Amino acid sequence: MEYLDKAKELVSQMTLEEKASLCSGLDFWHTKGVSRLGLESVMVTDGPHGLRKQDGESDHLGINNSVPATCFPAACATACSFDTDLMREIGEALGEECLQEDVAVILGPAVNIKRSPLCGRNFEYVSEDPLLTGKMAGSLVTGIQSKGIGTSVKHYAVNNQETRRMSSNSVVDDRALREIYLAGYEKIVRETQPWTMMCSYNLVNGTYASDNKWLLTDVLRDEWGFEGLVMTDWGAMNDRVQGVRAGLDLEMPGSRGINDAKIVKAVQDGLLKETELDIVAGRVTAMVLQAVDNRRQGYTYDADAHHALARRAAADSSVLLKNGDQILPLAAGTKVAVIGAFAKTPRYQGAGSSKINPLKMDNAFDELTAAGLQTVYAEGYSLKPGSKPDDALIEEACAAAKEADVAVVFAGLPDEYESEGYDRSNMRMPDSHNRLISEVAASNPNTVVVLLLGAPVETPWVDQVKGVLVAYLGGQAGGGACADILTGKVNPSGKLAESWPVALEDNPSHLYFPGGNKSVEYRESIFVGYRYYDTVDKTVRWPFGYGMSYSSFDYSDLAVGQDEDGGTRVSFTVTNTGKLAGAETAQLYVAAKESQVFRPRKELKGFDKIYLEPGENRQITLSLDQRSFAYYDSIAANWIVEGGTYTVQVAASSRDIRLSADIQIAGDGQDLALAALRDKTPIYWDLPKGSLVIETDQFASLYGKPLPASERTARDPYNANSTLKDIQHTKVGQQILKMTKENVTQMMGEGEEDLNQMVDAMMMDMPLRLLMMLSGGSLTQMMLDGIVNMLNGRMLKGLIQMQRGTPKKK
Repeated sequence: MEYLDKAKELVSQMTLEEKASLCSGLDFWHTKGVSRLGLESVMVTDGPHGLRKQDGESDHLGINNSVPATCFPAACATACSFDTDLMREIGEALGEECLQEDVAVILGPAVNIKRSPLCGRNFEYVSEDPLLTGKMAGSLVTGIQSKGIGTSVKHYAVNNQETRRMSSNSVVDDRALREIYLAGYEKIVRETQPWTMMCSYNLVNGTYASDNKWLLTDVLRDEWGFEGLVMTDWGAMNDRVQGVRAGLDLEMPGSRGINDAKIVKAVQDGLLKETELDIVAGRVTAMVLQAVDNRRQGYTYDADAHHALARRAAADSSVLLKNGDQILPLAAGTKVAVIGAFAKTPRYQGAGSSKINPLKMDNAFDELTAAGLQTVYAEGYSLKPGSKPDDALIEEACAAAKEADVAVVFAGLPDEYESEGYDRSNMRMPDSHNRLISEVAASNPNTVVVLLLGAPVETPWVDQVKGVLVAYLGGQAGGGACADILTGKVNPSGKLAESWPVALEDNPSHLYFPGGNKSVEYRESIFVGYRYYDTVDKTVRWPFGYGMSYSSFDYSDLAVGQDEDGGTRVSFTVTNTGKLAGAETAQLYVAAKESQVFRPRKELKGFDKIYLEPGENRQITLSLDQRSFAYYDSIAANWIVEGGTYTVQVAASSRDIRLSADIQIAGDGQDLALAALRDKTPIYWDLPKGSLVIETDQFASLYGKPLPASERTARDPYNANSTLKDIQHTKVGQQILKMTKENVTQMMGEGEEDLNQMVDAMMMDMPLRLLMMLSGGSLTQMMLDGIVNMLNGRMLKGLIQMQRGTPKKK
């Protein structure tokens, strides 16, 4: 509030034009200042698992060539640590790197729910569960902001796919919205107060996130108490004047004054109150003042210490999924065939805006050799995009495996398989990886597979191998972390932050992902991840919360009572019954025994990770508040606690319940309005175990209003939000597409192949309004209006607008 008060005083001295100027960026990475009042410009830059600050000599799209920084494990990995203290440490380290580089705000964490395993950006996201998402990401925010650096929690909201993410309408019922897709953001805001939130590109139930007053003000500020500013994702601004009304403060990047001028005119014409603009300009000013106050000139961080933290984080986040015959850990002197190109050239992060330029890089082969194993290497497969199985490489790998005590195959998903900008089409690994694993396992029964990837895959070879370790994307020290786990230097303690289905068809969203070319319907509602699989007893490859250890843990002495705040206190004891020190994550689930409304069989409501010596035991106490037993009633528009019997379950995973007790919870006296929908939406009360087919009328009844069209028709007029894919079949569209590709290629320069692939995919899903951002000023608003008119057959009008709107040469 101190900075807001100072900001109000400064804003009161600004001209209308100066206030409007603060509503957009100076360039790709900086806010604007007001020099006559001493208000500076500050820098924001990409994260979230490392600092991606663009090099001054980089491309004009802000993608290639960033300054060296520590590449920590991606969120798909660190989420599996279930360690909030570790997340806070990583956050502190990220804050230190921002201080050295004079960055005011790092763009992250990314907390969109993992609705489908196919989302191309799942590697950046935390979990399928909103509680785990909120607690882990919130701890990262706490760590970063403890260093005086701001965070930008993204992408708010319901942005759970890359396909058409810039223009698609996410159609989701209010209950799923509140319980699943907004709950993680809510927890972060209420508990950590991030400096900024980043709105997503997509529409949420018919309104662009950037224009959505309900989302940005009614819920975020009025309900949750958010005090910071809201910025757009890069190019996500739809209607700038409506954005001001909605509570959208900062448009990034700048629009070269186009949208600033629209704000000024709207105030002058009486369409926008200047007091509304004052609020927005004040929040931007407050953030800048806070950032400038926290600058530390000449600050440097300890790169070696950060690398060591990255290694520890990667090891604590790795998940041991199978350990037949206790094949792991590997003893010193074991003769090991290390197989797979990933062993020397690791996949350690995803492609896109989060791609870090690492300070240094470990690889697993060198680290395993240094750990005292007798190692021999075989490439196994090629890393060239689109490579097929190579018989010679597989034969060489099998020969090496036959001569070894143990074969360790490093495999997974290559760079081109998952990235920002596009989604996967299936859950399969490359044939070259799958066939290599199967044939190596046939050559040596003592085969262990290490998976480097950002999301679940099908594992047709799983019964052929003795060990499986998923390291996800472990960052720059991931190779060393894998060696630490495989040799027993570190006892694995990671637990899956997402369910691994056996096949894509088992996923509850698979029939509705990624939706049509206008909207995507979230017909599965609240039944996301384990909430679906466990409710219908669907067989999964590995369940949510699952992970093995080289030790073993016993649970006992469950006690349930009332805490000092009137909530429910759950305490129990965990004992390390093994021979090695290790860590265990105990999970607390709550289940309603009977309910008048549809509910998942269980929901995660708490967890704690503890480290125990052999034979040591410790009591864990977790608290459940009223919200832990509530559901969101979409008809009553409120959180409601239904009275009745609930089961408290203490578990090692969602499918491994160790202790349970029934308790009586008094209801809050509200009517269960949602129960009236049972006759119209019976499938949600009685989910089928087979494929989840939700009829249109049942989802519409749950949604509460007619469903919008999911597909564009030939009768739909083109507008500024039509995509290049929408217009590519028209003559005008083909010309625009050709020019855009040439322009983007020139702006990208000699970029990395995976980033070029990402940009190509994103370009086709790009709305026409973003052409102004990409044009560098050569395309004006009037010219864009002319293009739209020509696409709609109004050629003469369009040509006149194009001519009048063309910038005059100086």
